[in-house]
Amino acid sequence: MNIIRKIYCRTFQTAFRIAIPLLPYRKPAVLNGISGLPELFREKNISNVLLVTDKGIRGAGITEGLEKLMAENGIKLSVYDATVANPTTDNVEEARRLYISSGCQAIIGFGGGSSIDAAKAVGARIACPKKPLKKMEGIIKVWRRIPLLIAVPTTAGTGSETTLASVIVDSRTRHKYPINSFPLIPRYAVLDPEVTRTLPPSLTASTGLDALTHAVEAYIGRSTTKETRAEAEEAVSLIFSSLTAAYHDGNDMEARRNMLRAAFLAGRAFTVSYVGYVHAVAHSLGGKYNIPHGLANAVLLPYVLEKYGKSAWKKLARLAEIVGIKGRNDEEKAKAFIDAIRTMEREMNIPEKLSGINEADIPELSKYADREANPLYPVPMLMDAEELQEFYRIVMADAGKVATTA
Repeated sequence: MNIIRKIYCRTFQTAFRIAIPLLPYRKPAVLNGISGLPELFREKNISNVLLVTDKGIRGAGITEGLEKLMAENGIKLSVYDATVANPTTDNVEEARRLYISSGCQAIIGFGGGSSIDAAKAVGARIACPKKPLKKMEGIIKVWRRIPLLIAVPTTAGTGSETTLASVIVDSRTRHKYPINSFPLIPRYAVLDPEVTRTLPPSLTASTGLDALTHAVEAYIGRSTTKETRAEAEEAVSLIFSSLTAAYHDGNDMEARRNMLRAAFLAGRAFTVSYVGYVHAVAHSLGGKYNIPHGLANAVLLPYVLEKYGKSAWKKLARLAEIVGIKGRNDEEKAKAFIDAIRTMEREMNIPEKLSGINEADIPELSKYADREANPLYPVPMLMDAEELQEFYRIVMADAGKVATTA
């Protein structure tokens, strides 16, 4: 990246860092189970709610308890269950129409990051009916308060239940719209390990590594605060101690509970301190090829951390110490931490490469990543579109040799 653009990026990031205490960040109130929702709705005089989820979750019966609970308490529940991985503008518009036609008063996003992101975008479109999603892309483009939003994560990874971010794919162009606005932060997050019990090992792994990516990228960036550093450290510690346990035994409720807390903390950390190039590249891959976001993050994370080199060694060394990794100096500890991530990924059958990436697409994909990340993400080392192309080629598998699912 040329020096003038570097100065611009760092100046932009410094301004945001200075403004952090003045910005309206807030923490969602936490409920420990869905059983608390009827009382909440009664307190707020709400009797008609839109549930945004996906067919896989509903078909597996995971929403059944919630649907029954709402019916028993006289709360009408309109269900939109067509959300796809990497939710689309069509998903959002279909759910918005259902909300309006059913006379709903609040929204529950129930599922992984896709369902919760879709629910946020539905809320944004209801609050701003004349503003298309493409006009909401970027930072603080939504100012109006959205309907009451409750997030019920069924995966411990995305952190979407606590963030101001929603990422939506344009159904026609396949471009991803990262929407970052304070009204999108859910008012309530339901952290119930029971709804994560049936999560398959492969998704437990990829979503857990998504949470790790959030925590690490927030921690090594240049816009941390005392609070976000503490949140990221605790999240990393919980993930290293609990993720493989949850992967090997889905009924380990202590591990499941720890992972939900880790995802929440990591989400809090990156909401304030942002992420980095792992996310920017992963978003472009998800938009173009529908590669699951958590998987893309997991595969990219070690490579990007290595590329940052000495600009990230000190902070990575601190994370290494937190999880019990020793070394003679920061460089040794940082490299051992990256190796520990790779060891954990191998144990959970995360591939080292991603299939389906087309060499001819890389210049365009890297431009999308560059536009998302620069100047917003306060990364340890700045890179432009041309430099970012390296990551697509590093993770690009030979055709037919590596699957795109863990």
